[in-house]
Amino acid sequence: MTRNTAFQERFSRSFRRLLSGAPDGTPPWLDVVARGDQVGYFLPTDAPWVIHRDFGTLVGGIRALLMQALHPAALAGVRDHSRYETDPLGRLAGTIRWLTVTTFASTPEVLREAERVNRLHKHVTGKFDTGDGDVRPYRAADPEFLLWVHVAFMESFLVAHQLYAGAPIPPGRASSGADNYVAQWAASVTPLGLDAAPTTVSEVDAIIDDLRDRGVLTSSESTRLVVNFIRRPPLPILARPIYRLLFDAAVVSIRPEFRTMLGLRAKPRWLIVGATRLTLRLMRAAVGPESPIEDAALARLERIGAWPTSS
Repeated sequence: MTRNTAFQERFSRSFRRLLSGAPDGTPPWLDVVARGDQVGYFLPTDAPWVIHRDFGTLVGGIRALLMQALHPAALAGVRDHSRYETDPLGRLAGTIRWLTVTTFASTPEVLREAERVNRLHKHVTGKFDTGDGDVRPYRAADPEFLLWVHVAFMESFLVAHQLYAGAPIPPGRASSGADNYVAQWAASVTPLGLDAAPTTVSEVDAIIDDLRDRGVLTSSESTRLVVNFIRRPPLPILARPIYRLLFDAAVVSIRPEFRTMLGLRAKPRWLIVGATRLTLRLMRAAVGPESPIEDAALARLERIGAWPTSS
């Protein structure tokens, strides 16, 4: 296996430290991915593995937060129960842990991670204003709210990958790589209590259009406050210029009607798409060929005979 240079290792550790919150840059969930004697939900040839290992997820994550803010129940959950203002990087690390473990770990560890998330969801309850004067209760574990969070997350990662990443998405048995990703990633939310996730891109689009047409997706002053925070989170100074570009890339990838609802204006598409693709390629080169999480997952698969041994 090709090793990182000294520069790549320093950059990689700083990058992982920012995303995981670990002082030494080693994600706390690395051992979770490495251990076990079973395969997980996905193999390296599966669409979720291909998409989630790519740097397009940096744009997809920002886009998902923006899209989720359009649903007043999801927004209320973030506002009332999230530590996004006091510890935004800690909240980010929690989301990254779930994504990483679900994508790369063994099935028992995926189920344990789902149990952790479900325990957190039990405490996320409250009331939200629908935007038309009606006040309704919400629970994070309610299927209708889980569905929106899942759709916004999954659609954002897919769109960001298609626009900014270069790796082709394996089609598997589906009609396209995109449909394969939607169908395969649907398995990730089953242990969270969502049994009716969409399995094709057309189903995803239909869900989003239906929520828009029924006026469920809306914007309020709370939406704008969250959007402003996502636009300018308290990141280290050196990370801010790259984050601004990634934010602009997320905005460009959002449908115009939703950009309007979020109070956002897109910069020239040709400029942002080109600059983002180049920046992500440079970041990938700076991080180097080593990927502790993916390497640990591959080593586990090789150890149990579920993947060819590296030469």
